[in-house]
Amino acid sequence: MEFWPWLTAALLLLLLVVQLSRSARFCAKITLYCAVCLWASTVAAVICLLRHHGRTVENMRIIRWFVSKFKYIFGLRFEIKGLQKLEVDHPCVIISNHQSILDMMGGCQALSPTPPAWCPWPPAGLMEALPERCVQIAKRELIFLGPVGLIMYLGGIFFINRQHSKTAMTVMADVGKRMVRENLKVWIYPEGTRNDNGDLLPFKKGAFYLAIQTQVPIIPVIYSSFSSFYNPKTKLFSSGTIKVEVLDAIPTSGLTVADVPKLMDTCYQAMRTTFLRISKTPQENGATAGPGCQPAQ
Repeated sequence: MEFWPWLTAALLLLLLVVQLSRSARFCAKITLYCAVCLWASTVAAVICLLRHHGRTVENMRIIRWFVSKFKYIFGLRFEIKGLQKLEVDHPCVIISNHQSILDMMGGCQALSPTPPAWCPWPPAGLMEALPERCVQIAKRELIFLGPVGLIMYLGGIFFINRQHSKTAMTVMADVGKRMVRENLKVWIYPEGTRNDNGDLLPFKKGAFYLAIQTQVPIIPVIYSSFSSFYNPKTKLFSSGTIKVEVLDAIPTSGLTVADVPKLMDTCYQAMRTTFLRISKTPQENGATAGPGCQPAQ
């Protein structure tokens, strides 16, 4: 009988700490975020197996339904401009910036000072704009993350070993063949990793090689900065609005591998200009940074 008063007192104390401490609120929200991800992965995987009996891009519809509900739990709103540009009936490469766990569902080490770099769930923001027959490319380690890895596999996501360039190139070549054969859209983050520094990182070349080798257009998608409502360094995690803008498709027909640097620079400059504009971040002296040269991923 004495258990319940102690439990009630502990819960009240926890609620008080969460209300008074910004760090406690941040940890509580991240913990809830991770718990919801794991629960949704498990339930979605069961539904995918029952409905489609295995791995297929059609399972992305089920995953999209689950992930699209996360915004209500965490008070996120999306304002999307140009969504119709993604509604094409042919293969293409979609590229976008990648900032935090708000656009990638996951983060097991929720109480660590900075959320981990791996990104198990398809992006929440991506799900707001995800067109039909669209899959991602992810690092191979994610497939071993229990129900999270299972739901990624069932959704048709391509896994690459980023530590072995020859293996990664083989997978990318297979991706190119399949996207043309199966009429797939492939969503890639050309920065190669999460980035919350208020600007874009230099792009890696993999997405641009893929687009040119398959002669499919590139469609840039830009998400505004999350810094006004999500910042792990300051333990900020509140409700907020994410602006998303889809740019016009950039054709690659007739281009060759020699055109990769110019294509990469064109996409980088267009995306960076849009990112700074919709994030209301002023460009210093009107200068823009170049993408630099990095190995293909």
